[in-house]
Amino acid sequence: MSAVTALDRDPAMLVAEIEARARRVETPCGDGTMVWRIWGEGEPLVVSHGAQGAWSHWIRNVDALSAGRMLIAADLPGHGDSAMPETRDHRGNAKAIAAGLQQILGDRPADLAGFSFGGCTFAHFAAWHPEKVRRLVLIGTGGLDTPLGEVLLGRVSGLEGEARQAAIKANLLGLMLHHPDSADELAQHLLLVNARKARFDQAADLVLPDKLARILPEVRVPVDAIWGEFDRPHPAPHLQEAVIRRTHPDADFRVIEGAGHWAMYERPEAFDAALLAILAKPPSAARV
Repeated sequence: MSAVTALDRDPAMLVAEIEARARRVETPCGDGTMVWRIWGEGEPLVVSHGAQGAWSHWIRNVDALSAGRMLIAADLPGHGDSAMPETRDHRGNAKAIAAGLQQILGDRPADLAGFSFGGCTFAHFAAWHPEKVRRLVLIGTGGLDTPLGEVLLGRVSGLEGEARQAAIKANLLGLMLHHPDSADELAQHLLLVNARKARFDQAADLVLPDKLARILPEVRVPVDAIWGEFDRPHPAPHLQEAVIRRTHPDADFRVIEGAGHWAMYERPEAFDAALLAILAKPPSAARV
């Protein structure tokens, strides 16, 4: 199923169909479990979502990314179907991620691609568990101490019918997406479902203003990045690139034209091509 034709399907049915093709794995996390979904075989690629999200942030990329790889999509602690972490900080998240990847992959390292909050989460994990990480790809990740863009979010609760749908679409365009056509029924469905499940309300505190910039000097594995041209919360890709290159001068930094913050959803084919091209390159030497 292509990313384009998928949009013709009922959103709930589409999500269920793609999820049904995955192998679901649950690993220790706090008082419960962290949930992972796995498609395909080959070199492992582990992906994480943004705040208030879940594995389905990657729903339009599953087929392309799992065609020649083992794609492992996490529900981060306190998001989706995963329990809260032992401690509500990066250490707690990293502990759950480490336990999960050890159970799934053993001592085999993986490429990590983290979107937004998930990128900052993965950066801390990579700093503390470099033996588990082959490379880290940051996607629209905040915490670089760069000027924030204008995020426009309005009230949805209490609204009904067309007014509610219009408010949901406006919120998607005010934060996640750039082009009005991108805020389709599937994006609206995912926004609501994932927000209802999310319980981790410390995401912003674990990212802003400079949590990523502070941890990057400790990340010894290769770091690359992908940004949406019109990323609203973290605008001006060249500014983000400059900060990343202070500690990782060899970073492959790619910009997805016409995409907002949620670049892998808005421009899936261009995004998949960019990520796969990065992953196909031999990692640059790890920093010492």
